[in-house]
Amino acid sequence: MLIAGFPAGPWGTNCYVAATGPGSECVVIDPGKDAAPGVDQVVREHRLKPVAVLVTHGHVDHMWCVAPVAGTYDATAWIHPRDRHLLTDPMAGMSRETTQMLLGGDYQWAEPDDVQELADLQELELAGLRFVIDHTPGHTEGSVTFRTPYLGGTRGAKPPVGDVSEVMFSGDLLFAGSIGRTDLPGGDHATMLRSLAGKVLPLADDIVVLPGHGEQTSIGRERASNPFLQDLISDGTAGRVTRGL
Repeated sequence: MLIAGFPAGPWGTNCYVAATGPGSECVVIDPGKDAAPGVDQVVREHRLKPVAVLVTHGHVDHMWCVAPVAGTYDATAWIHPRDRHLLTDPMAGMSRETTQMLLGGDYQWAEPDDVQELADLQELELAGLRFVIDHTPGHTEGSVTFRTPYLGGTRGAKPPVGDVSEVMFSGDLLFAGSIGRTDLPGGDHATMLRSLAGKVLPLADDIVVLPGHGEQTSIGRERASNPFLQDLISDGTAGRVTRGL
């Protein structure tokens, strides 16, 4: 398995390219600002053909280059319907003043030619890989994670140590030692905690987490050391959510 990851743009947003191996089709995950050249480099180096662009959520730092990348390779873009409007109106996900200050000037936004919508627990077969989608609102209303069985041979991040069952692209849900912010439009802290309790804590410790920002981690490491997850465990929230109470 080939997973190439690199930080791009002023926010250092991690963009990932995943494939079964060199010379095959691939998927691109979260191509944010300035990510297109990095995607092109990975694609050329490994002789890949992007067939899909997966978006963990609609914030501009994760989807700036979705349309250019999808258009360049005639790939399908996938996003949750609750965040689809952000493809054409990313200002709805943050303040206009903050965005213009950070990005400078005004921009025109348009959906890619081919956009498909994601659903909770949906399974996608793309580029020879199987992805399970978990809807994890809290950072945005349409935030999702993508999990795929780990086939070995990562690149662009530290190699996993020991047995690994899956890789999870967590977007801005879960980071090494932290979680995503919830103070932007569409964010909600209580909803974020429910997503973590119901969608993260039940997962196996050996799952490698590739987040939207920062270094990779694992479910086991975060369960043991992430203060937000430890609070959920200590107050019993995880058990109540898992049982549906």
